[in-house]
Amino acid sequence: MRTFRQYLLSLLPLAMLSMSAVAQIHEVGTGVPGPVQAPHLTAELIADSDTISPGGTGHVALYLTLEPGWHVYWVYAGDSGEAPRVMWSAPQGVTLGPMEYPAPSRLPLGPLMDYGYEGTAVFPFSLTASNELSLGMAPLKAHVQWLVCREICLPGKAFLGLNLKIAPTASSVRNPLIDAALHAEPLPLPNSINVHVSANRSLLTLDLDTGHRETALEYYPLDDDSIRNAAEQMVEPTPRGAKLVIERAETTDVLPKQIKGVLKLSGDRSYTFDVPVGAPVAQSTAHSEPGLFIAIVLAFAGGIILNLMPCVFPVLFLKALSLVNSANESASRQRRHGMAYTAGIVFSFWIIVAVLLTLRFVGKQSGWGFQLQSPGFVVAMAFLLFFMGLSLAGMFDLGLTLTSAGDSLTRKEGYTGSFFTGVLATVVATPCTAPLMGAAIGFALSQSAIVTFTVFTALALGLAVPYLLLTLVPGWASRLPRPGSWMETLKQLTAVPLFLTTVWLIWVYGRLSGGDSGESSDHIARLLVGLVVLTIAGWALGRWPARRWSYVSALCISASAFAIPLSGSHSDKIKWQPFSDAALAAAHSQGKPVFVDFTAAWCLSCQVNEKAVLQDKSVEQELLRQHYVLLRADWTRYDPEITGALSKVGRSGVPTYVVFSSDPSSRTHVLPEMLTRGVVLDAIRHAGS
Repeated sequence: MRTFRQYLLSLLPLAMLSMSAVAQIHEVGTGVPGPVQAPHLTAELIADSDTISPGGTGHVALYLTLEPGWHVYWVYAGDSGEAPRVMWSAPQGVTLGPMEYPAPSRLPLGPLMDYGYEGTAVFPFSLTASNELSLGMAPLKAHVQWLVCREICLPGKAFLGLNLKIAPTASSVRNPLIDAALHAEPLPLPNSINVHVSANRSLLTLDLDTGHRETALEYYPLDDDSIRNAAEQMVEPTPRGAKLVIERAETTDVLPKQIKGVLKLSGDRSYTFDVPVGAPVAQSTAHSEPGLFIAIVLAFAGGIILNLMPCVFPVLFLKALSLVNSANESASRQRRHGMAYTAGIVFSFWIIVAVLLTLRFVGKQSGWGFQLQSPGFVVAMAFLLFFMGLSLAGMFDLGLTLTSAGDSLTRKEGYTGSFFTGVLATVVATPCTAPLMGAAIGFALSQSAIVTFTVFTALALGLAVPYLLLTLVPGWASRLPRPGSWMETLKQLTAVPLFLTTVWLIWVYGRLSGGDSGESSDHIARLLVGLVVLTIAGWALGRWPARRWSYVSALCISASAFAIPLSGSHSDKIKWQPFSDAALAAAHSQGKPVFVDFTAAWCLSCQVNEKAVLQDKSVEQELLRQHYVLLRADWTRYDPEITGALSKVGRSGVPTYVVFSSDPSSRTHVLPEMLTRGVVLDAIRHAGS
């Protein structure tokens, strides 16, 4: 997407030049009837009939004949361009309608996609003659503007004319060019054809139901933000139509409410449509029931496999371990623990489904793991799994009170502990997707609320069933190994998948933190610092076990650790530009003061100065008020231009901060390596004034 936008920006000067040329280009034609030759095309006004009667109707059209390889544009041009425009001058009593557009073609150009016409292009206009129109000749005049393109685009305009004969009886002769253009115009979508549009964060899916198999389908949007125009339109024929999948223009959580456009099918059929996103598709019971049954089976099997994922297995292992330690309990009590654990999982899944359906109702769509789109949730998950890993690795021992039904919960609070262990299993399962789950969840999220709840309940039961079976069938539990030293070794080994999952969550957090690579690295560094502080909380629990004050201190340390990555986000009100001698010279030529930050990612002092001083609100406000040009010279990798600039101010390393006055004759201010807010404010105020 960034490359695409950069390509568009590179075309901006050409577009501005083209638009300014529209006003300067010589208008060809004198307004008399007949074709007019212009660069790369011939323009002419034509009519579907030589004569028209008073009170009658007909069509006239702009007829363009294009040189090979050149094209003009549809009403929505795509990534660039604009459609032809016509300004009519007609006698009183003759009324012309708006320009009509035949269905276009896709015209790729590098990484862009235009929508338009090659060869010939005919744009019809409806024409109505009043009953009072006098017999004779009715001259029509039209000022026409267009943009004709190949690798380059040229604007053009012409003054065209057409004489219509007003006679008592209209001629029956029809113009085949206009008839073909009218036949190629998209029709309103008939009731016999259904279009269902669904979307997620990155894809738009159109399901077309015409009643029979369709081998060709193209989508042309009538807006500029529904799809990425140049993306491949993947078409899959279905027994009753076809399915088309294409990338969305913007990958955001906010989905469009409506989608409108044109669908072009084989046999010169095309239709306009305007439908809400997520509109239900009518399906027969014969088709929906097998899909639901298969989805339930896949969800249940996927839930079972989910127990083996690195996110969930340690929790299941701890539950099984608690079962070994409580072998002397009655079978009925162990069954109640299993039921409480299952209830916790099912309840948690129902909460997730309720959130998903609420998001869908308000116009957003999310899938399994949607919580991972929230940086705060990702941080919480990373902290939770890392903290559990520290405990399993032996740094401290919380027993099983926080992650399973341990000794302290087997009495009065034992079932509550099992319930919340099920909740924990669901929470830590959200970063994982087991085999078979994807198809089932995708089906569930596109169906009604009842179907969605049914499929997710099957997934929850699959996740709960391994431990539930161990408690329901006492003979199976009796076959588990007896307690021994192996338990401690295996418990420590289960910390490894938790640490690996934490590494993955750190990577996810870096991607969510957005921005450029430097900003993402800053966010990741803060999260790692938070995990180091969390380790101190674990050390306190291990150093002074079973002390109330140690739990309180560990809780306070954990809270401060959690705050580090979340409080570090900073939304710059000011934007720094990359340093270059040319950028510095351009700022000087405009008479603006300049602040240059010579920095590097490996320079710790640079990062401290940036966070503590340069991102201070009062410093940023003063830089904005003084209209500073801000240049950042990133010396992380050797750059001879930056090295030369450092030499000019008498420095050979970073950090270096240089303030240039708006007056070129004034001296340059080189600030000290360690900044303070007062030093920076004094320098920028003095240089700015």
